[in-house]
Amino acid sequence: MTSPAALLSGQTPLAVRMRPISLDEVAGQRHLLRAGSPIVALADPDATSPGGVSMILWGPPGTGKTTLAQAIARSSGRRFVELSAVTAGVKDVREVMQEAITQRDLYGQTTILFLDEIHRFTKAQQDALLPGVENGWVILIAATTENPSFSVISPLLSRSLLLTLQLLTDDDIGVLIDRAVTDARGLNSSVVLSDEARVALIRLSSGDARRALTALEAAAAVAVSHSTEAKAGGKKKNKDAGEAAVPTVSADDVSQAVDKALLRYDRQGDEHYDVISAFIKSIRGSDPDAALHYLARMIEAGEDPRFIARRLVISASEDVGLADPQGLVIAVAAADAVAFIGMPEGRIPLAEATVYLATTAKSNAAYVGIDAAIADIRKGGFGRVPLHLRDAHYPGAKRLGHGKGYVYSHDSEYGIVPQQYLPDELDGRRYYEPKSLGAERDVAARLERIRRILGDR
Repeated sequence: MTSPAALLSGQTPLAVRMRPISLDEVAGQRHLLRAGSPIVALADPDATSPGGVSMILWGPPGTGKTTLAQAIARSSGRRFVELSAVTAGVKDVREVMQEAITQRDLYGQTTILFLDEIHRFTKAQQDALLPGVENGWVILIAATTENPSFSVISPLLSRSLLLTLQLLTDDDIGVLIDRAVTDARGLNSSVVLSDEARVALIRLSSGDARRALTALEAAAAVAVSHSTEAKAGGKKKNKDAGEAAVPTVSADDVSQAVDKALLRYDRQGDEHYDVISAFIKSIRGSDPDAALHYLARMIEAGEDPRFIARRLVISASEDVGLADPQGLVIAVAAADAVAFIGMPEGRIPLAEATVYLATTAKSNAAYVGIDAAIADIRKGGFGRVPLHLRDAHYPGAKRLGHGKGYVYSHDSEYGIVPQQYLPDELDGRRYYEPKSLGAERDVAARLERIRRILGDR
C-alpha cells in the first residue's frame, strides 16, 4: 500500500483525482439524472443520434457542474474540449468551432465544448458561441454560479436547456468522503476516518463536494504528520518499536486543518439576494433566531452594514408599520449608529433592531394602502381635486371657486368635519385598512369613528 505521505505530497488535489468517470459515480443531482433525462441521453454511448442538446448548468460551487460535463464526455466517447471564461477569448472559441467542424466532417465525431464560468464572458464573447450552438458544430455545456437570466445572453439561453444543480445533501457528502478515503484514486485506505471527523467534514462542507474533499485532504495530512511525530518519538524511546498503525483522522485534526466553515456568499451574486431575502422573511415571520442567523452570515461574509441597515428600515415600514411605530424609529437609529460607530461594533445595534422588529406586532396595512392608491392612479383613477380643497391664495383663485365651502378642521370641536377629500370619481374609496394588531388596534378604533364623521355629510 502506498504510504500516506506519498499520497499527500505534491500530487493532483484529491478533489480532482476523485472526479467521477461515469454518471453512476456522481453523488447528488438525482433530479437531473433520471432515466431518459437530457444529461443521461447525452452520456449514452449507444444513442442512435450523434447529436445532443446544449445545456447551461447553474448551481453553487462544488455541486458537480464540471464533474457532470466530464462524466458525459467520458461515458459518451465524444470529443471533449474544456475552456474557462477566465482565460479564454473569442479567438479560442473560434478555434474550437473550426476544429469541431473538421472533426465532424472528417471523422464523424461530435465535440462537447465545456465552458466554465460562462458568466465571465462578455456579450460579444457569448455571441461568438451562437453559430456553433445554432448549427450543431458543438454541444455546449456551460457552467455558471450566477443566475443565467442576468449573466447569459437571451439568444444563447433560448438555444440551450437550463438545468439547475442543488447543494449536495449530507448523505451525498458522506458518500464522497467515504469513497475518497478508500478509493485507489484517493487516499487508498492510508488513513482511517473517525466518526467525529466525518461528521465535522460534512458540517464544514456546506453542501460543497470540493470543499469537503479539500478539507479531508488537509485533515489527513495533519493526522499523518501527528502519526509520524509519534512514531519518531516512540523509536527514540524504544528502537524495537514496531511500525505505527494506520493514522486515524480525528475531529481535532479537522479543526486544525480547517479554521472554520467558509461562508458561501458572494456580495454580487445569488447568495447575496438569497440571504437578505431569508433575513427579511424571518423578521416578517417573527422568528428572531433565524433572523439573527442570517444577520450573522451577512456580517461574517463582509456584507456592507449600511445595506443591512437600509433593509431594516424598509422592513420596519413595510412589515411592522403602524402596529408599532417605534419600529421605524429603532431601525433608523440602528442605521445612524452603524454609520457613526462602524464595524464590528455596528453589529450590536443591527442585532438590536433585528430582534425588535422580529418580535414586535406587525401590519402591512400602510404598505398595502399606498400600493392600492398607486394602482388606481396608474389606471387613470385620479379625477380633479375638489374645488373646496384647491389652493385659494393666488390671484383670481377665489373667483374660480377655489376654496369655496372649505371648513377649517381646527375650528371644529373634535378637529374633524364632515367634508369630502377624495376626488368625486374616488369618493368612498378606502386604501388604508388597519389591522387589530399592536398599536394599530387603537388606530383602527379611532379611524372607524373618523370615517363615520367624514361620511356624515
